[in-house]
Amino acid sequence: MKRILTIFTVALSCMFYASEADACTGIALTAQDGSRVVARTVEWAATPMQCGFSVVPRGHVQQSFTPKGENGLKFKAVYGYVGIYTEYEPFVVEGVNEAGLSAGLFFFPQYGEYAPYQEADSYKSLSDMQFVSWVLSQFSTIDQLKDGLDQVSIITLDNKVGAVHWRISEPGGRMVVLEIVGGVPQFYENTLGVLTNAPGFKWHMTNLNNYVSLQPGSVAPDTIAPGVTLSALGHGSGMHGLPGDFTSPSRFVRATFFQTTSPVWATGFDTVVQAFHILNNFDVPIGSQHVKAEIPEGLPSATQFTAASDLKAMKLYYRTAWNSNIRCIDLMAIDFSKVRYQTHPLDKVNQQPVEMVKLK
Repeated sequence: MKRILTIFTVALSCMFYASEADACTGIALTAQDGSRVVARTVEWAATPMQCGFSVVPRGHVQQSFTPKGENGLKFKAVYGYVGIYTEYEPFVVEGVNEAGLSAGLFFFPQYGEYAPYQEADSYKSLSDMQFVSWVLSQFSTIDQLKDGLDQVSIITLDNKVGAVHWRISEPGGRMVVLEIVGGVPQFYENTLGVLTNAPGFKWHMTNLNNYVSLQPGSVAPDTIAPGVTLSALGHGSGMHGLPGDFTSPSRFVRATFFQTTSPVWATGFDTVVQAFHILNNFDVPIGSQHVKAEIPEGLPSATQFTAASDLKAMKLYYRTAWNSNIRCIDLMAIDFSKVRYQTHPLDKVNQQPVEMVKLK
């Protein structure tokens, strides 16, 4: 169990580390053809994580860990799914199931708090790091999840590690954020589609009012006195004052304005590509997370992977800190009644491939 707790601590890919590398950023876009794309980054600035994806068939049985061992909630998959895990295969942090339901975990330090673990309730106790797997394996809609949530008790494996919150998305565009504060679960309808980390979702939505003057494009010249005309120093001056740091409030604001000013593309694939371009702005350079003497070796970016799911086409895309090429898993090509449970690393080798240009 000690090994599991150690893995659990590392597996919180967006957790507090030194200079607060809790920098997960999520957005959502809709295409002209109705495709819904949810995308996000996952950060961890301490060491390179061992990340991979799991293909989970219908009927696959999992059991949650508790602080006492693997004796928590046991659940059998009603729906097959594909999920990306960090460090430990059961700890899926982002994924989509065959019904098009998407779920993702985001770190929520200092503000989230679960009810204490009760050994007598171990049979219904569900680790927060296995919540995404439970959601994807059991439900096809948000309302089903809401109805089923009172059948489980969400717990942490280690009280020294901060809580998380989640976003759940449907192919039709509905998205909710689930936060547990003081042991009480609360769902928030997220019509905006943006999520980062602490403070809570409602606080972030209120904080957006501080940036009411931001606008796309450039500000027109303004004559403030005879012979004194102020003019923008460059294109895009309407966004002057947009916060550029990597704190959660600043990323929420920045993601909101990049997302809401994005053009609406024709297809889901075009929208996936746009989502990756937007999230380029949230790729955290590793040097910004550490004093120079503490920069870890072999980690080019704190943003260890970026993922996007097209919930209509049923495709999960990802790229990593070591390979910026976008790769795709097509759920429509998987027969979840026959496929075996399997896992694969996100990268076979941690090296950026380079396409050589051949000249004649």
